[in-house]
Amino acid sequence: MLDILARSMFAATRMSSVAIEKQETDWQTRQIRRSEKTSLDLKAQSQSIQPTAHGRKLAEFARLHREAGAFLMPNAWDAGTARILEKLGFPALATTSAGLAISMGVRDSSGSLSRRQVLDNARSIVAATSLPVSADLENGFGSRPEDVAQTIREAEAIGLCGGAIEDSTGDPEDPIYSFELAVERIRAAVAAKSMKAFLITARSENFICGRPDLADTICRLKAFEDAGADVVYAPGLPDIEAVRAVCEAVTVPVNVVVGLTSASCSIGDLSMAGVRRVSTGGSLARAGLGEMIRAATELKERGTSDYAERAISDADVSSQMVSERQIAG
Repeated sequence: MLDILARSMFAATRMSSVAIEKQETDWQTRQIRRSEKTSLDLKAQSQSIQPTAHGRKLAEFARLHREAGAFLMPNAWDAGTARILEKLGFPALATTSAGLAISMGVRDSSGSLSRRQVLDNARSIVAATSLPVSADLENGFGSRPEDVAQTIREAEAIGLCGGAIEDSTGDPEDPIYSFELAVERIRAAVAAKSMKAFLITARSENFICGRPDLADTICRLKAFEDAGADVVYAPGLPDIEAVRAVCEAVTVPVNVVVGLTSASCSIGDLSMAGVRRVSTGGSLARAGLGEMIRAATELKERGTSDYAERAISDADVSSQMVSERQIAG
């Protein structure tokens, strides 16, 4: 009898201990969940009151396109040039596949650079500057609308504020996508973005692909606008009259690239023609390369280094960059 009573007391004590432990565990779980919910609520409230840094960039980029007149958006090709251009006072930056290709020793042509290479480069530029950055996304790294959509999703994810999609195929025998496919690709790009303020720039490449057809270019740009593009762009337009014709044909902002051809229009002339945004494409990278070639030629052929008088000083360069300690921090 005593043995039975002892076993019963032991079992009751054990059950009581287990119950207490379960109650404590349940209480701790409730406390953790309550703490997590409070943290999430506070985070949501904070975000509703204080927009994120990326949100501010998106809003500023959209505002620039609504302002009267044209704004300048030069193309950086790495983190260092992005820092320098920001210090010079430009309001926004773009990337350049041409500048990146030059730095990697490959031709600027469709297929030379992968989506990962271009987006990794864009990520370093976004990280280096507080300015809004739009990326040169070439033809979306694939012919299919699904390829373009994937590129846009990944571009959004790294903090870009916009991206440009071309209608060029990269095939010299058939350089431009058919009208229907070109429009469908832009429609897919627009559908893929999750943030309305992420600006899709749709490019018609006729004039730089051996098809100087202004009527077809305008037809494509209008169709891109109807497909939801936020900005349209036809690199290589031959003169200010062609630029004005494009601007008059669409209602969305028009981008014009300078430095691509020998034809030169002032920013004031472009603004008067209706242009809202002016980029530089790979021309700044090529200008830098030209100066390097002139300096190296002087050194080799004349044995002098007068080029150093035109070079930016080491102190000036250092003042615009960051230290390893700042990066680690």
